[in-house]
Amino acid sequence: MRWPLGIAGASIILVLLSGGCSSTPDIDPPAKLVPLQSAAPVRVLWSQNLWSKLSGHDLRFAPLLHGDRLFVADNKGQVLCLNAQTGRIVWEVKTGLRIASGPSLGSEAGGGLLLFGTHDAEVLALRMSDGAVAWRSTVSSEVLAPPRATEHGVAVRTIDDKVFMLDATTGKRLWVHAQTVPILTLRGTSSPLLAGEKIVVGFANGTLAAYNVRDGALVWETRVGVPQGRSELEQMIDLDADPVLVDGVIYAVSFQGRLVAVDQESGRILWSREMSAYADFVIDQDRIYITDQAGHVWALERSTGTALWKQDKLHGRGVTAPAAQGDFLIVADNEGYVHWLARDDGRFVARYALSEDSGSIPISITPVTSNDIVYVRGNKGNLEALQLRK
Repeated sequence: MRWPLGIAGASIILVLLSGGCSSTPDIDPPAKLVPLQSAAPVRVLWSQNLWSKLSGHDLRFAPLLHGDRLFVADNKGQVLCLNAQTGRIVWEVKTGLRIASGPSLGSEAGGGLLLFGTHDAEVLALRMSDGAVAWRSTVSSEVLAPPRATEHGVAVRTIDDKVFMLDATTGKRLWVHAQTVPILTLRGTSSPLLAGEKIVVGFANGTLAAYNVRDGALVWETRVGVPQGRSELEQMIDLDADPVLVDGVIYAVSFQGRLVAVDQESGRILWSREMSAYADFVIDQDRIYITDQAGHVWALERSTGTALWKQDKLHGRGVTAPAAQGDFLIVADNEGYVHWLARDDGRFVARYALSEDSGSIPISITPVTSNDIVYVRGNKGNLEALQLRK
């Protein structure tokens, strides 16, 4: 896994670590895959080449599935709408912008909007029906995580640790709030979370903060990451994974820090456990499924954080966040493999290699699931719809 770092939000690369990302220059070799004895066969429903390569830090370009349409963007400014069942391109727009994140679902009014962040401090809203520009809005810096729509507007987190609320119809700025940016941070941000009348945002300084959605007033603030070690590298505690709300409890995780469960109303920490992660995670009624920085996939008890199982056979392989699908979890790695894991115990069920004539295709974007279909986007522009054969 490659993760560029930035100083004070600057767009520069200081160091690239892979495998079990640590606070030292040591790099763990990726674990060799163990052959599966009785793997379920994987069927390719369709394949599309988008002709756009993604770099290792382009982690926020997951396809957006909405109804029977699949929306995809790239860092060259191209946005496509595809038929999710066939892969056929419905429409294509070249925005000319350096898109950094998205799409995410905007307002449903007027047929719906698609939201994007750019490297040039803009938020872009396109009409879902044809890709026409609905509005553009300037913010303070890069938008590396997809904006989030609420009934009160569009919440945006920028790389300089500011959160904006924009009018969903016009993009006009409604309010803005800022946090202090550490000297050294991961190059990435989390998306804001709507929690009732609050917007909850994770910041690079390890703070999780809740703001009144109407006026931006601070409601509560909680420390998730606690700096450790002596060097600035060791003290990085970014909250780059999106926080998740389930049954009045907000779950958040920091890099080189901990995973916490926080009361939605008060910000009080209900439980915590040591965990270092910067990729998103998923939650069901009883469990949290998360990939840590070493590439280990965990299942944790939602009520306590107690570990139920850990799959460590993908160590150092740059494993994506997990996607849930029925009885399975799906993750992908930087050697182009897609892995199906059993949700009950983490055992491998199936495996598929995304490849071409020149070799494997790295995958750094979390797969997207719908019913029994898995949509996988490779870093070389490949987009495939996969299905386990029954």
